[in-house]
Amino acid sequence: MAKKKAPDSPNRIAAQNRKARHNYTIEDSLEAGIVLTGSEVKSLRLGRASLAEAYAKPDGDEIFLLNAHIPEYKQSGPFNHEPGRPRKLLLHKREINRLLASVQRKGATLVPLKIYFNDRGMAKMELGIAVGKRAYDKRQTEKSRDWARQKARLMRDKG
Repeated sequence: MAKKKAPDSPNRIAAQNRKARHNYTIEDSLEAGIVLTGSEVKSLRLGRASLAEAYAKPDGDEIFLLNAHIPEYKQSGPFNHEPGRPRKLLLHKREINRLLASVQRKGATLVPLKIYFNDRGMAKMELGIAVGKRAYDKRQTEKSRDWARQKARLMRDKG
């Protein structure tokens, strides 16, 4: 009898949007499921996805993930998926209504922060309600981050 493969470590990150926290102020975040095909899941497990230009957009009473690039899985042959197709996000009705209300506010957008696998091995997405930062906000954030780094370095060296 074949041995069972050890499951992935819990909450293993498949893709992360690193620029989102730099370009946006994240007001709130929530977990959403994603409707994926088998070859997309296999490609995500290899960690080959990009959320750099991705965003979520409401369409009627549903929310879709757009511009997320999950490359084709080579071994699936002719049964592959389209890398940039829109993907439906799975949320409760109450969560969708809350997101719709926040998007209608001026300047708010839905930004995917990361795609990961939960304890049960299901692909989940952390979706953030974000407001765009201005250039001076970005500079202020970077300045405070540099000062915190210098302070930690001084405390470590001086004891």
